[in-house]
Parts: sequence; structure tokens; C-alpha cells
Amino acid sequence: MAHRTLTIIREEHAALAAVLKSIVLLLQQHRRQRTLPDFRALRALIFYLDEFPEKKHHRKESQLLFPKLRARTPLSRDVLDRLDAEHDLGERLIGELGRDLLAFEMIGEPRREAFEQAAQRYYDFYMAHMRVEEEHILPLAERSLTEDDWRRLDEEFVQNRDPMTGHAPDVDYRAFFSHLVDIVPAPLGFGTAA
Repeated sequence: MAHRTLTIIREEHAALAAVLKSIVLLLQQHRRQRTLPDFRALRALIFYLDEFPEKKHHRKESQLLFPKLRARTPLSRDVLDRLDAEHDLGERLIGELGRDLLAFEMIGEPRREAFEQAAQRYYDFYMAHMRVEEEHILPLAERSLTEDDWRRLDEEFVQNRDPMTGHAPDVDYRAFFSHLVDIVPAPLGFGTAA
């Protein structure tokens, strides 16, 4: 049986991967063209990463799913501990990425490479993190959790869905998501065609 929680996690991972890839592609495109990127678009994408994956998605995993797994099986406790630590590390890394972006925007070309490298590290970090969750933790959850566990998780996970997965944003975020769609270039999959 497919559980809504797993669908939500996978959809949110796909949205996160798309945003991360968009940042990398945007930077590569501007490097090839020898132009500065649209800093507004980069700021918006980094804000999204901080607001949704870092503050909402990861908290659902660390505070809801992982404790249930720890209660049901001794398997993968070390992996869960590592993933929790990576969730904490991610919050620090997104702050550093934002500062590197600001330095690039304010100083220009001399800070391009540092920001590009930080963005690539962040991309690599999160792609590896999500791979562990999808290849090890989600299958373990499917095998280990009870129907009652799933019912409770499903109730919680549907409460704050990521708008990047096609769900209407909360009132507080409607203007932001409208702005994001308008400023991120269409070839990257978010904006409208020019």
C-alpha cells in the first residue's frame, strides 16, 4: 500500500532536487556566457531552500518519521543519527551559501568561483543526503512501521506541503511563489517563457 507520507517525501525531494539543479544550471549558463547571474533569482531560490526543505521538510522527517523508525527497529539508527546531524548541518550550510551569494553580488567577479563552489557543494551534499533517505530509510519505514504509525504520519505530513510540489502555498507564501515563478528563467522550469 502506498502511504501518503512517502509520496509527500518523494515529491518534496524531487522539488528540492529541481531547485538545486536550477541553481547549478543557472550558474553554468552565466559562466559560459561570461555574464553575472540574476541575483534576485538566486536569492529567491536560496530563500526557498531555507524556508521549505530546511525549516519544514527536514523537521517533518527528524521530528515525526525518524522517531517512529527508532521506536520500531534498531536497524539504521546510526544512519538516522547521521541524517539528523545532516539536517542540522544543512541549516548552517544554507546560511553560508546565502552569505557567499551576497559576497558575489556585492563584490562581483572575484567572488564568483567561491559562490559557484559553495553551490556545487550544497548540491552534492543534499543529493547524497536524499539518496540515503530514499534508498535506505524509506524502504525501512515501509517494512517496519505499522498502519497506525502511517495514519498518524500521513495526518501530520499533509499539514504543510511544499508549494513546489504543485500544492497551493499557505497565504503567507503566495506572493513569494508568484514572485519566484516570475523571476526564475523558464528554461530552468519555473518561470514563464520569454
